Amino acid sequence: MVDKRIVLATEANPIQEEIAAHYKEIIRLLGEDINREGLLKTPKRVAKSMQFLTYGYHVDPAEILRSAMFKEEYRQMVIVKDIDFYSMCEHHMLPFYGKAHVAYIPNNYITGLSKIARVVDVFARRLQLQERMTTEIKNCIQETLNPLGVMVVIEARHLCMQMRGAEKQNSITTTSDFTGVFQQAKTREEFISLIRK
Repeated sequence: MVDKRIVLATEANPIQEEIAAHYKEIIRLLGEDINREGLLKTPKRVAKSMQFLTYGYHVDPAEILRSAMFKEEYRQMVIVKDIDFYSMCEHHMLPFYGKAHVAYIPNNYITGLSKIARVVDVFARRLQLQERMTTEIKNCIQETLNPLGVMVVIEARHLCMQMRGAEKQNSITTTSDFTGVFQQAKTREEFISLIRK
């Protein structure tokens, strides 16, 4: 299977050329000399970067889970915590980054542990809102694996809040969403306790 991230970051393509042309014009409108030596290749570099940072539009996260789905009678909590991610805020197109913590309780099927981290990456590599990303990860796992429940907690720092606007450098935003057995406070508390250790 070809890694779409590598393709988008290395191969020239018509979309990349079009994005580069727009960035060239943006740089000019900002008041810079687009013919200055340091900026000559910048539009193409930014176009490649943007295609890499948004490769999630071209990957099916459910297919990632299905590619390593196994029948198993395990019925206890499975947690993948501290999944590093980087995303782009759709409001200002500035990065937000942090950690995702994902748990599910299997109902006859499990998936490869790395697949959970890959699902987080796919949703992160789109123009995003943290709130939506939290729900999208939860829904994908619930709909694909049909577990007894899923819970997702995301903790992130937003550069749109640190570099501009409120300029609060130490703020962290936490979001959570859950289904099934995680609607029971005791189950949620167990998950929170385990990710805090």
